Amino acid sequence: WWYVTGQLDDGASKVKAPLGFQVTFFRVRTGLAADNPSSFAPRQVLFAHAAVADPVSGKLHHAQRSARTGFDLAYAREGQLDVKLDDWSIRQVAPGRYVTSVHGEDFDFELMLASTQPPLLQGDRGFSRKGPDPLAASYYYSLPQLAVTGAVTVGGRTLAVSGQAWFDHEWSSDYVDENALGWDWLGVNMTDGGALMAFRMRDRQGGERWAGATLRLPSPGGAGDVKFAGTGEVTTFGPEAVHWAPLQSWRSPRTGVTYPVQWRVQVGDRRYRVEPLLLDAELDSRPTTGVLYWEGPIRLVDEATGQEAGRGYLELTGYGGKLDL
Repeated sequence: WWYVTGQLDDGASKVKAPLGFQVTFFRVRTGLAADNPSSFAPRQVLFAHAAVADPVSGKLHHAQRSARTGFDLAYAREGQLDVKLDDWSIRQVAPGRYVTSVHGEDFDFELMLASTQPPLLQGDRGFSRKGPDPLAASYYYSLPQLAVTGAVTVGGRTLAVSGQAWFDHEWSSDYVDENALGWDWLGVNMTDGGALMAFRMRDRQGGERWAGATLRLPSPGGAGDVKFAGTGEVTTFGPEAVHWAPLQSWRSPRTGVTYPVQWRVQVGDRRYRVEPLLLDAELDSRPTTGVLYWEGPIRLVDEATGQEAGRGYLELTGYGGKLDL
């Protein structure tokens, strides 16, 4: 999958709580009709989810699509980033520059994403373990601290926006082992120019089956200035150094599923509080991928100083039943 999340500000109205946005494309090789020459054969299927989170109104605008690949209407090209599902897309337009376009029923966005840092390899040089079994893993890299410009239409208004985003690309043949229920994940653009990714896989009792994190520090002398960041020290943390503790939950009035939306996350000797900007960020993707999950913008607070340490996104899966990929 290809996954972009970010927080956007409208400079004209000086919005205190930025808009959040998410767009995710999934490509699945079905294992069906591999030898069928028909263009209609469902050899690959694409799914796409997108959302705009508005903390001011407390509303999440979201949409989803799915289609078998073919006819230049739905595809995932090889060689460089170029994924399309009807009039939704994300593609690379130049080195380090990307465009994503989404048109939902009650929202739209067209955003340009520009790299300010080199790729951040997750896990062991890009090989990210997801459980005790080494086969439960993915290849995984991120592009944090993306500079974003563009336009968002929501609530009947079109806003010129700018902000920061986080891009993930993962691919795998066995992501969730049979004893894992789901995962909790966050990706944060740190205010000092660094980056933090942390996750945990939960077992069937809700405990930690596996966990991991990657922390990129700002470059020496470049703290606070994104254009100098991204060349600092990178530390990868294993399960023994990453701990998640829920602090507050929210229950969906639609599905009855309860999600722990505020957390204390410890990465090495650093302790952070994860605070949601929007409580109701549940996405019901049962018509496409068959799962319920929570995905929303957050602020990260350094518990040692009480100061905001970064902004990003939190994803919670498997709380409405075992995640089956």
